[in-house]
Amino acid sequence: MAGQGCGAVRRAAACLLLALLALAGCAAPGPVDPAPQEIRTLLDRHARALLARDEAAYAVGLDPAFAPTALREFDRLAEVPLASWGYRLKAVERQGGDGGGEGRATVRAELSHRVAGHDSGPVTTERVLELAERDGRWYVTGDRPAEGAAQQLWEQGEVEAVRGGRSLVLGVGQPEERLKAIAAAADRAVPAVSAAWPEKWADRVVVLVPASLKGMGGLLGAPAASYRGIAAVTTGEVGGGPDAPADRVIVNPEAYGVLGEFGQQIVLTHETTHVATRAATSASTPVWLSEGFADWVAYRDTGRTAAQAAPELRRAVREGDVPWALPDDKAFAFGSDAEALARAYEGGWLACGLIAERWGEPKLIAFYRAVGAHPQREGAVEKALAEVLSTTPEAFTADWRDHLRGRLA
Repeated sequence: MAGQGCGAVRRAAACLLLALLALAGCAAPGPVDPAPQEIRTLLDRHARALLARDEAAYAVGLDPAFAPTALREFDRLAEVPLASWGYRLKAVERQGGDGGGEGRATVRAELSHRVAGHDSGPVTTERVLELAERDGRWYVTGDRPAEGAAQQLWEQGEVEAVRGGRSLVLGVGQPEERLKAIAAAADRAVPAVSAAWPEKWADRVVVLVPASLKGMGGLLGAPAASYRGIAAVTTGEVGGGPDAPADRVIVNPEAYGVLGEFGQQIVLTHETTHVATRAATSASTPVWLSEGFADWVAYRDTGRTAAQAAPELRRAVREGDVPWALPDDKAFAFGSDAEALARAYEGGWLACGLIAERWGEPKLIAFYRAVGAHPQREGAVEKALAEVLSTTPEAFTADWRDHLRGRLA
């Protein structure tokens, strides 16, 4: 009897639980806020109108007070050959309104776009959009980069496009002749890089030229002062493969402008190398290797000697100050001592040159790929040195130091 009583109690408890679950399942769901879907629809229409260059359709979703600013950027985009443009909503914060009345919303969204004929993957950036709701319809009242995110070139001024054979140069506030010269240098850089890097890549490059150093900082979402002496940088996501965000070479018009034609060519070939090697570069790749390899490609067929191309390191070696180890990542920090930064780049270049001379260029390519393919930074160089070059970090460092003495003393 005791056992039967316990069973009855358990059955009753189970029935009660099922009844409660059933009641919970039948409870009326809370109201669904229609704003996110309505805003998504608005931004999709916005994107289609921009791609179709339909100004009237683009203007429909704009608040009258914001329309002059938005339509000015619409006009500036006319020179940019867009293949795609779209928004992905990440968060919608409502302030008032109930979907049919007056209200406002702040939207965090990811903007992505691709340039036709150049980008296999999109360029992405975080945006904050402000919207207002009136009579059941939403209108864009503001659009700005999210905190810490980069500006877009067309936010800085009228965009002029120069199309090269293997390049697209987009500039703001620059003479057309300068943009044409940059396109010509980029066109020379692409085949030079392909000759040195036999792996598959896009074989083309997009170069952005802002009006000033400040504009460069805006395009990078970083303090401009950090890039004062840097002639150009390349954006992109390392190790992302073919679906990674597209690269852009961003030129500092002030530092680039003081270089001679040879120096400008070295800069663009170096940056184009970063574009080509992006998929093989990862968090496992030390900066001395990625920057040294880019310099090795840039100088590969120029005939320049080590003494000519590495003046700062040559001065140190001649004074008996031969570095004990390859430069660490911190040595490449922008905004650091200019001479120390130069020595770091020169040291990385000569390390890659040593591999190419002693083991051969195919081994240098294989070494680069092996380091980038390692699952983590720790052990990446050591494993590649052993498996590709049959050497050790200690032996390679000693060989590199001897190489510096032999080339620079």
